[in-house]
Amino acid sequence: GGDHTVTYPILQAVAEKHGPVGLVHVDAHTDTGDRALGEKIYHGTPFRRCVEEGLLDCSRVVQIGIRGSSYDPDPYKYCQDQGFRVVPAEECWRKSLAPLMGEVRTQMGDKPVYISFDIDGLDPAYAPGTGTPEIAGLTPVQALEIIRGCKGLNIVGCDLVEVAPMYDVSGNTALLGANLLFEMLCILPGVKTR
Repeated sequence: GGDHTVTYPILQAVAEKHGPVGLVHVDAHTDTGDRALGEKIYHGTPFRRCVEEGLLDCSRVVQIGIRGSSYDPDPYKYCQDQGFRVVPAEECWRKSLAPLMGEVRTQMGDKPVYISFDIDGLDPAYAPGTGTPEIAGLTPVQALEIIRGCKGLNIVGCDLVEVAPMYDVSGNTALLGANLLFEMLCILPGVKTR
């Protein structure tokens, strides 16, 4: 729950203990804007603030499912300039993400990793209950492939954000969000699932 701003102070605390961390970030947006309405801290800026403070190991940041509206004509430039791997939603359409996650596991290595999952990374057909829905997103199956594909990584924390149940009368977004968070808990180091 909460908007994506919550990840910024969490990563401050995580980096204080572990140093700069890798990041698996699932989202429709990069959340690397500089300002909105004159403010430097809001749900579209947390990862820029994290870069500025040295909280991320930028060579181990992957953003999956990025698409949709932007305030910038080249919305991926900042991320790519930092060394992030950006995987636009179009590269995910109509296929399994298991091979991608094999590459991500290699990229992350055995160093600390944080998972940040914005529910708007999923298509609003599955998760309409969010403040900034974008069409042509990921499926729930792909979301599970991403999360389960992180099993075995040195995960030091995770979040699932931007669920807004009042925008979904069916309750499906909250159900999906709760299940994805459960899946994240199951892949934490030391958790026995069998």
